[in-house]
Amino acid sequence: MPTQHPHLPLTSTLSTLPPENTTTPRSHILTLLTPSTPKLVILDDDPTGTQTCHDIAVLTTFETPSLQSELLRPAPGFFILTNTRAMSPAATTTLLRNILSNLRTAAEAADVKFTIVLRGDSTLRGHFPLECDVVDEVFGASDAWIVAPFFLQGGRYTLEGVHYVAERDVMVPVGETAFARDATFGFAASEVREWVREKAPGRFEAEGMVVSLGVREIREGGVERVVEVLRGVPRGGVVVVDSCAESDMDIVAAGVLHAESQGSKLLFRTAAAFVSSRLGIIPQPPLSAHAAGLSTTPGSPGALIVAGSYVPKTTVQLSSLITSRGPHLKVLELSVNMLLSSPAAELLSRTAEAASVAIAAGQDVLIMTSRELIKGGDADSSLEIGGVVAAALVDVVRRVTTRPRYIVAKGGITSSDMATKALGMRRAMVLGQAAPGVPLWRCDEETCLYSGVPYVVFPGNVGGDDALAKLVEGWAVQAEV
Repeated sequence: MPTQHPHLPLTSTLSTLPPENTTTPRSHILTLLTPSTPKLVILDDDPTGTQTCHDIAVLTTFETPSLQSELLRPAPGFFILTNTRAMSPAATTTLLRNILSNLRTAAEAADVKFTIVLRGDSTLRGHFPLECDVVDEVFGASDAWIVAPFFLQGGRYTLEGVHYVAERDVMVPVGETAFARDATFGFAASEVREWVREKAPGRFEAEGMVVSLGVREIREGGVERVVEVLRGVPRGGVVVVDSCAESDMDIVAAGVLHAESQGSKLLFRTAAAFVSSRLGIIPQPPLSAHAAGLSTTPGSPGALIVAGSYVPKTTVQLSSLITSRGPHLKVLELSVNMLLSSPAAELLSRTAEAASVAIAAGQDVLIMTSRELIKGGDADSSLEIGGVVAAALVDVVRRVTTRPRYIVAKGGITSSDMATKALGMRRAMVLGQAAPGVPLWRCDEETCLYSGVPYVVFPGNVGGDDALAKLVEGWAVQAEV
């Protein structure tokens, strides 16, 4: 049985910790990045990993020439969207082997060194340890794996080795949340060392093979203590990283760079926060409609919002959006039962036609799946059901004939499929965030279905109840005066 942990009051718990260590601010990371520092290649298991970054590229393709071209650019790193969270273990293994093989060929041709980050879910869902194993299989065993699920904007904290999800002002152990009951990637443990052993039975039982780098060590010992822990873990071990503030992750990132310069070969399984710290990306506030290049003048077309995520937070946010926008929002619901039980071409055609008319009239449109979650008998069949629903959403968006002012895709799998299959993106730039923890992309390729249209990747489990409603309202077309 996993260890049980109490719920903790967020504000008062964080106030009892040692003061944040500010000796290594984010800007200091930039001084540690030299021409010889390996490029950071982030393999993102869904598009939401860009949620703390700006001015960085995302590739949805992994052909060798594209990878070589990206490696030769002056940027310190880039994302490759894998979308493996929507795949079976076998499909994940095949895809990663192909990507990594092409990456190795591209790097050799470009004469560029790189480091891999496996960006995964901040609530511990995803293919672990499978993805780490595939990387080690292709590139040789790492000295250690670094597991760092902290993500401030989503309310994900790791303290004394336990991972928490903040719900208002309460820190709930992640093993007690709905995320832990995921149909495909469920788990029981909240203590991350226990979670590692739960996901990799029998592999890390030896003393010292899974160690925790505590937030007190990070704040009181600084970069030197981080390096000591990273260099001291037994070969093949796992380091679980505490963090309760972005400054904690900055200290860890600086320690990582020092450890790597001393010869450590590290592999990272992290949430989004580590990526921006390691790249030295200075945070910026969410972009307004004007900053995103959007017109809000009367006569502008409406927006297109596509929602396929089933996490409870998404359902609450959709309800808030529908209530707050009232007649300004055209709601088109796709019945999942109908999609699974009968040919859906006519339904999708009618939905797309209605969306096209409303967008042309300046009305925002929400295309959403019915909210009842339908699961299969096992993890693979649940993924298959999700695949049918995702394909239907792709189909309906491709049938929309009016160019929307901007697009929102709600949920990781949905946003990946919209970007790659519906819109045909191959390389996009992350402009910044549309809201805290909500990435904003733009693809300017002529082959993209809606080239130049801002694309909001809205994670299923990020933001308050009214976060989506506030975004849509803030970017709405102004009423005629």
